[in-house]
Amino acid sequence: MKPLKVVLMGTTDFAVPALDRLVEAGHQVLSVVCQPDRPNKRGNKICFLPVKKRALALGIPVFQPERIKTPEAVAHLKALEADIFVVAAYGQILSEEILYMPPMGSVNIHGSLLPEYRGAAPVHHAILDGKDESGVTIMKMDIGMDTGDMLSKARVPITEETTVGQLHDALAELGADLLLMTLQEMVEGSIVPEKQEEAKATYADKVDRDTGRINWSRTTHEVLRKINGTDPFPGAYTTLDGLKIKCFSPKIQGNETPGHPGQILKADIHSGLVVKTADGSLTIGEIQMPGKKRMETKDYLRGNTLEIGRILGKA
Repeated sequence: MKPLKVVLMGTTDFAVPALDRLVEAGHQVLSVVCQPDRPNKRGNKICFLPVKKRALALGIPVFQPERIKTPEAVAHLKALEADIFVVAAYGQILSEEILYMPPMGSVNIHGSLLPEYRGAAPVHHAILDGKDESGVTIMKMDIGMDTGDMLSKARVPITEETTVGQLHDALAELGADLLLMTLQEMVEGSIVPEKQEEAKATYADKVDRDTGRINWSRTTHEVLRKINGTDPFPGAYTTLDGLKIKCFSPKIQGNETPGHPGQILKADIHSGLVVKTADGSLTIGEIQMPGKKRMETKDYLRGNTLEIGRILGKA
């Protein structure tokens, strides 16, 4: 296969494996297009994006327009004369002119089994909704939001232990491998695009910090999915005496446990932190107190106390 001239558009670390695979396969990555650099949370340092760091390490030019639709940005992309644009978690909407600029068009690595979970946060919602599998779809992009024809899919299981961080990383690697296979088939002309069934389409809205609020009156499995489906970002949390406590690494403890939802049933270095849910209880394996680092709950309890019987998440 003759190497393709590719422009990769991506901002988060989801795009890094795709960049690596394209380079390893011998394709000519003309440029990496990503969002502008932003200050860190404290606003005192400009942070390079993961995909930008990787591109610079590989000696690939980086283009960071504030708005990709400006005439200047469009002219820059046109001058590259790419065969195809590959998009992976870029974060800006591409105009029709940009989408159809390269001879092979534009393809997207999307972190769901389309048409399920179109939109911004497909990886989070697959876990939050209790799906037993997720996957990636390579899609030919059109002007709709994740509505283009599907070129290929690959699947990955979701277990009770799977966090959104783990699933994100698995899908990034899986999508990168699938991308190379798909490009090969596109060049050979052996791929048959598949239309999405609109009747089966669902949408994955953005997640924010409020998404992580734990409602202990939910079932054990729902609370478990809330914690895993927001780990590491935005992080599931509860409150005690006005303090926000982030919770990680949940394990189902038992069914029909007596007590009130949110009640601390156990809190010691042997049992860890066990909390009542609507229909059972969960052990919280790790916690993060305000201003502190995430740590094993048992380690926290070696020097601190959480009073048994207290209710977490009380307004």
